Amino acid sequence: MRLALVVAALAVSSSAFAQEPATPAPDPTFSKDECAVWAREQSFADSVAAHDAKAFAEHVHPGAVFAANTPRPTRGREAIIQEWAGIVDGSAIGLTWYPAVVVIGGESDIALSSGPALIESRDPKAAQKYLLANFTSTWHHDSDGTWRVLLDGGTPPRPASDADVAAFRAGRKTCPQG
Repeated sequence: MRLALVVAALAVSSSAFAQEPATPAPDPTFSKDECAVWAREQSFADSVAAHDAKAFAEHVHPGAVFAANTPRPTRGREAIIQEWAGIVDGSAIGLTWYPAVVVIGGESDIALSSGPALIESRDPKAAQKYLLANFTSTWHHDSDGTWRVLLDGGTPPRPASDADVAAFRAGRKTCPQG
């Protein structure tokens, strides 16, 4: 009987909430330092788009771990460069991404960046040409003053429609500094 009352109460309260108009969340704003990481993340993505292996390597911390949220991560800059060679040169897949959120917590030399990533198949016979995922990168502000990615991971990719691809391509923006 109690369960029925709880369910009924939730149904009534849910309909009351549904009648109130939703208030959109305010656009986020970021600090000057967070915007510096934002720019560095975009530069990292641009290195792949430009097929610039040297610039890509300069973004990667020597002790970096990629696929950090998986059972078999890739450890170290040299291993990452080797593993990503087909991505950076564009022969394996097309990969583009950009930050949507950057935060710096209690340690001013560590930042987290996350956002969407678009994967494009190079196989003309592929059943699914585009996939979308989300990435998360942890950046370290090295002693030379350069932000380098230390940890990188993401979500499993999911199929993307033409509308999803268009929304992704329209979504890249400059850092909204507060």
